[in-house]
Formats: sequence, C-alpha cells, structure tokens
Amino acid sequence: MAQKLNRIVFALREGEVFIPLIALLKATGVVESGSEAQEVVTAGMVLRNGEVELRKRAKITSGEVIVFQNFEIEVE
Repeated sequence: MAQKLNRIVFALREGEVFIPLIALLKATGVVESGSEAQEVVTAGMVLRNGEVELRKRAKITSGEVIVFQNFEIEVE
C-alpha cells in the first residue's frame, strides 16, 4: 500500500515569481539545513511535477508540485 503524503501548501511572497528548489525545501521544513537540501537534490531524491529534479537552484513557480520522501509541496 502506498504511503500517504503529507501535503504542504507553500505560497510565494507577493511580487515573487519563483523560489529556488533548495530554498523551498528548507522554508517548508522538510530538510533541516541548506546543505541537507543540496544533498537530497543531488542524490535524485526530489521530484518536480513527477520527474527527478537534479538542479539545486531550479526555479520553482506557482502551480508546481515537489515531492520529497513523504512530503508533497504544492506551490501557489
């Protein structure tokens, strides 16, 4: 049976059009540090809209969904 994902909705700040992937992971608390965020992205453990994302500073925009371990982050 598939594990239920913990859903997090993350709102970009007014005037911002994107957030770097590692900053998003840290801001939502799914990792404890920026270095941990870099490690999990480099290791291929983060999905962006269902595809593995290896770019640490990928620009995540509104409407995208990031999955890491048992967390699903929806950016709005």
